[in-house]
Amino acid sequence: MRYELYYWPEIQGRGEFVRLALEEAGAAYVDVARKGRGEQKMIKILGSAREKHLPYAPPFLKAGRLIIGQTANILLYLGSRHGLAPRAEAGRLWVNQLQLTIMDFVNEVHDTHHPIASALYYEDQRKEAKRYTQQFWERRPQKYLGYFERVLTASGGPYLLGRRLSYADLSLFQVVEGLRYAFPNKMKALKRKIPRVVAVHDRVAERPRIAAYLASPRRIPFNEMGIFRYYPELDK
Repeated sequence: MRYELYYWPEIQGRGEFVRLALEEAGAAYVDVARKGRGEQKMIKILGSAREKHLPYAPPFLKAGRLIIGQTANILLYLGSRHGLAPRAEAGRLWVNQLQLTIMDFVNEVHDTHHPIASALYYEDQRKEAKRYTQQFWERRPQKYLGYFERVLTASGGPYLLGRRLSYADLSLFQVVEGLRYAFPNKMKALKRKIPRVVAVHDRVAERPRIAAYLASPRRIPFNEMGIFRYYPELDK
């Protein structure tokens, strides 16, 4: 099956969690909005009044006749079909639970630069962003990444499930990579407390298909339009 991924063409954003899973799986896919008139096609689907299973927002994935929205839901679908999640129900639910926790954290990271409203520019909420980020770094990364550190300890292996890689490991890689971009100074101080999480990041980056993807033009660079944004005044 050749998948069609629909997401904004100029940012990694939430679509990147899906891209990483597709790349690790070696799945054939088209990043539709990055092709000619692909963004207009995506917007047309989002505004459709005829689509029965209409997605609310990107990312969404077309798989044959299926249209699947929401990052964690897409990964739940891809995981069991491409060996990135267990086949047994308990294992699938566990990986989905981990992914949902990651997405909760991603939402809080986004709010470091947009604490008031997504519709406002960062410059319109700079003061509030600084205050939010100060509070955020007092406890939230420690709580979330500390949780995954404990999960890795309990797993007894190099990955969240133990010996087996899952899409949640790929997503954890993306979170660490994004935080290193957005908060390089703060992450230097935190990394000593989360050695297992850092090890997962490094292990995922070395996987052949992921390494090839990261070195390719398919990987959109981090920038100040996505979830992970670097503003020096927030990293003090």
